[in-house]
Amino acid sequence: MNNMKLPRISLVIIATVLLWLKTYIVYQTSFDIKIENVMQQFILFINPLSFLLFIFGISLFMKKEKSRVRYILITSFILSFVLYGNVAFYRFFDDFLTLPVLMQTSNFADLGTSAGEIVSWSDSLYFIDTIILALLIKFKPSVFEVNAFSRVNRRAYFFVAIALTFFNLGLAEAERPQLLTRTFDREILVKNIGTYNYHIYDAFLQSKSSAQRALADGSELADIDNYVRANEIEPNKELFGAAKGKNLIVISLESLQSFPINNTMNGEEVTPFLNDFIKDSYYFENFYHQTQQGKTSDSEFILDNSLYPLNRGAVFFTHAGNEYQSMTERLNEEGYFTSVMHANNKSFWNRDIMYDSLGYKKFYSMTDYEITDENSVNWGMKDTPFFLQSVDHMKEMEKPFFTKMITLTNHYPFYLDEEDKYIDEFDSNSGTLNRYFQTVRYMDEAVKEFIQELKDSGLYEDSVIVMYGDHYGISENHNAAMSQYLGKEVDPFVHTQLQRVPLIIHIPGQEGKTMTEIGGQIDLRPTLLNLLGIDSKGDIQFGSDLFSKEHEDLAILRDGSFITKDHVYTEGVCYNKETEQPDEDKFCDPYIDRTQEELNYSDEVIYGDLLRFYEQKNGKISLEKE
Repeated sequence: MNNMKLPRISLVIIATVLLWLKTYIVYQTSFDIKIENVMQQFILFINPLSFLLFIFGISLFMKKEKSRVRYILITSFILSFVLYGNVAFYRFFDDFLTLPVLMQTSNFADLGTSAGEIVSWSDSLYFIDTIILALLIKFKPSVFEVNAFSRVNRRAYFFVAIALTFFNLGLAEAERPQLLTRTFDREILVKNIGTYNYHIYDAFLQSKSSAQRALADGSELADIDNYVRANEIEPNKELFGAAKGKNLIVISLESLQSFPINNTMNGEEVTPFLNDFIKDSYYFENFYHQTQQGKTSDSEFILDNSLYPLNRGAVFFTHAGNEYQSMTERLNEEGYFTSVMHANNKSFWNRDIMYDSLGYKKFYSMTDYEITDENSVNWGMKDTPFFLQSVDHMKEMEKPFFTKMITLTNHYPFYLDEEDKYIDEFDSNSGTLNRYFQTVRYMDEAVKEFIQELKDSGLYEDSVIVMYGDHYGISENHNAAMSQYLGKEVDPFVHTQLQRVPLIIHIPGQEGKTMTEIGGQIDLRPTLLNLLGIDSKGDIQFGSDLFSKEHEDLAILRDGSFITKDHVYTEGVCYNKETEQPDEDKFCDPYIDRTQEELNYSDEVIYGDLLRFYEQKNGKISLEKE
């Protein structure tokens, strides 16, 4: 009995089980995946297994023992790295990685202090299974065996893997019908098919999108054109040309959500200047950002094109070579000098390439500003010196001009120099939210100085000034702290409402007014062109004039959520705005299919580069390919 040896376990099985269990633990501890029932929890538990059996099973076809061991160890490390990459990305963006994002490697060098906030030494624990494997191979080779399976055992092994795959997909489809064809939410995909299978599916989508342009022709644009015409509305005739010939200054307010506006923190106003400025401006209090993984660049894309950004990656990277009907090109045709002002690296988010595609005549980047250690913090040049130096550039511009300004200071992780802190931090368990109020307050002060500088330079009275929040600043990862500030739980309904960002339009000679219309960034292009007296009828655009009496109270978010006058639809639930509780689905049903249809049509325009078939001057569609 004492000489009896325990059976040795296959290294393939050991590696599979270790990574399987680690992945499930990561699901539970590092991602905020919402589980509603026991079946969803079971699916979440089993979903990594089939992929891991397949990927480690490849070693069974290798003849040499050393090759099998090396393959298993390297594969374990690579998959652990993929899992950890998602964890780090999720901490910052509350989202999962996609291939287009991974292709944006030129951005990684600019992450700076943000990366320091995301990564810690304790993250080495995410590689614990690989470390255990390496130690077993080095010091306990008697515990496992690496002999190749017999042909019969190998067939049985892969039969189990295939069966598990279909079992997982069957349960997922029962829990979430049409999972792979009608799902915009990456969290739902990860919850049902697992992180690793999700990346395979993402690779499939990427290859599909790459082929889409080559196979596209003008006939695909015809249906989209018909849809746009069917939903086209009359712009506000009274305001048409209200700002004709004026300069247009559009300011992208970094990470500014609506909740600090007209609000206090510890008894102090967070945005005292903006609170006053909106009294002399049109202020849209139900305006939503519609960005996705491209964040600020997505908001820029929407502004110029009135198209939705992609659900994966950033259009600025993936489709910078497309033809677009940009607002900038329309302004060029009207004799405007068009430019962008952003005191950052030209290539960050591929801006130098994309701005050429959109038709900007000049990009004032970091080389056009005097940037020093003293006037920089966090991601780069502080907002106040950026604004003041930008006005100097505006003085030299041909008139009329359109310039888009992109601020930087109110950017995660929201750090400031001591002399720029006008209010104390908030007191919560989230340093991110605590600092956010301070950087918002600084940005408000910077905007105040900018407006005064415009007045002193004589530009103020001859310029339309538009300010809007580009995307959220506080993600779902800080819901507990947000609940403390708001005094109520941040559930999916409240979270969706938090996607509101301020839109302020100041027109010389116009009285201020708070607008209750529901809209989004998709509406900026037609609204601004109308104010400047430029007819955008006939353009392929999904937004409409926010000032129009016919404007529909509807904002479609990129994840498939939408907001109407009385309801909010998100995560498959229809909420009543008045009660903030789930309502009967029938109130949201008419908008569900339409929302997905509109998002799909916008995607088709981008993936197929369909605007190359559109003749702008006569509004005709050419069926011929390039």
